[in-house]
Amino acid sequence: QNEKELQDVVKQQEEKLLQLIDKSGEVMRLKAEVSELKRLLQRAETEAKVLWEEMRGKEHQVDSAYVQERVMLRREVDKLRLLLVEKEDENMRLTDKY
Repeated sequence: QNEKELQDVVKQQEEKLLQLIDKSGEVMRLKAEVSELKRLLQRAETEAKVLWEEMRGKEHQVDSAYVQERVMLRREVDKLRLLLVEKEDENMRLTDKY
């Protein structure tokens, strides 16, 4: 009797563990999706910012090649900032870990 109850409890725990693993995978997928959406949002904000800066004061004389270069440079700056933040976060995690 006790062995049967123990087996049932172990089986229930295994099922709960599998559910947690499934949920953990879903959380990881959602975190990756949020990260990608944040990156896309930052890119759109960067483009909008550069375009507004260029349009301000230049009603009809916009050089598209210049604007594209500014957008590319701003993206590069944003990418470098993001890399810096990621490295700082990684360093903080490592110092917290040890």
